[in-house]
Amino acid sequence: MQDPAGGAAQITAQTVPAVPAAVALTPAVRRSEPYMRLQWTDSQTGAVGYLVVHTLRGGLATGGTRMRAGCTVSEVEDLARGMANKTATFDLPIGGAKGGIDFDPKDPRAVEVLERFCEAMRPWIDSHWVTAEDLGVPQHLIDEVFERLGLGQSYHAAIRRAADPAATLERVRRGLNAAVEGGFMLGDVIGGYGVAHACLAAAVWWGRPPAETTVAIQGVGTMGGAAAYYLYEAGMKVTTVADAAGTLHCADGLDIPALLALRNGYGEIDRSRLPEGVEQLPRATILAADVDILVPAAISYAITPDNSFDVRARIVVEAANAATTPEAEAMLAARGVPVLPDFVANAGAVAWAWWLLLGQVDDTPENSFDRLRTIMHNKVALLLAAWAEQGVTPRETGHRWADDPPPLTEPVVIP
Repeated sequence: MQDPAGGAAQITAQTVPAVPAAVALTPAVRRSEPYMRLQWTDSQTGAVGYLVVHTLRGGLATGGTRMRAGCTVSEVEDLARGMANKTATFDLPIGGAKGGIDFDPKDPRAVEVLERFCEAMRPWIDSHWVTAEDLGVPQHLIDEVFERLGLGQSYHAAIRRAADPAATLERVRRGLNAAVEGGFMLGDVIGGYGVAHACLAAAVWWGRPPAETTVAIQGVGTMGGAAAYYLYEAGMKVTTVADAAGTLHCADGLDIPALLALRNGYGEIDRSRLPEGVEQLPRATILAADVDILVPAAISYAITPDNSFDVRARIVVEAANAATTPEAEAMLAARGVPVLPDFVANAGAVAWAWWLLLGQVDDTPENSFDRLRTIMHNKVALLLAAWAEQGVTPRETGHRWADDPPPLTEPVVIP
């Protein structure tokens, strides 16, 4: 396997001041209206689902489908806005959207609810909305639902535009299912790999070797688990992780591969088989972990004004979408703690999916890892330079990138 920390040496290390001068303490809350909102109610369970298309470019918008009890339309709107930021920031020729279902994914009826939601959204799924996994909805499950609906795979709206959709579907499946070290598939880990390199890029910027950098990760599902794995492989000390059952801690560093092997299908670690030396703590203590980097990788709005002062990390790297509320982020900035926003730090999954669709990467994992690593390190270095030198938060710098996407001069072509 290639060196997980490779490719970063060209970034010049800098020292980020504790509190940059002229930090804007008032967050820039962007409230532009989405292109479209749809609401659906399941006649059998009463579950409510939403599709929000924030931007539509070239007739396409992309964004995952999540399921959780308590999901709201405002949450889905925030996530759709974030997807629009991701696609623009990574120069992808599509818009941003998001689906959400207010239902417990552990309910035995959850798969049926997901299938009925997708059937209800079929006009958009068939032609305009490219969706994928998200919180509560793993990729294999949404692909199974699409196959039962005769749509092949969740990238259907893009794949159907190809001259030979069957060949494109096979190419996409090869990329998603390409085997990588650790017993994983490329499509499952690429997003977390990008998050890991956002963290590594921050350490490079400080001039701190990975072995001397500590990390805490809230959530060890698809995104958080892969981020933890690649940080461990790079030599960073992951001292603290949390799942729905609580927080696990080891000051000398957790054996991440061993813990990931104990996960169930919901990203929860079996406490009955924990390695020796792992301390069990209350779930909320993850935010107060004494580490260099905090990675919220579970739920949206995890860091709020009420708990932001518990954060002791030097930087927050958002692996979960909308992990930090605007007010909490402003409070962190006032304390000199930058937040690398989700639409940069965790955008590797959507960027890679579209590179795969557009034929810019293939089923050779090293090609995908190399491209994402290089782009992520460059973007994070620019974000932290603006923070250190100008007092501009990483989110504001990222928004400046996202606000001016290049115009589409020709139709999106899927090879």
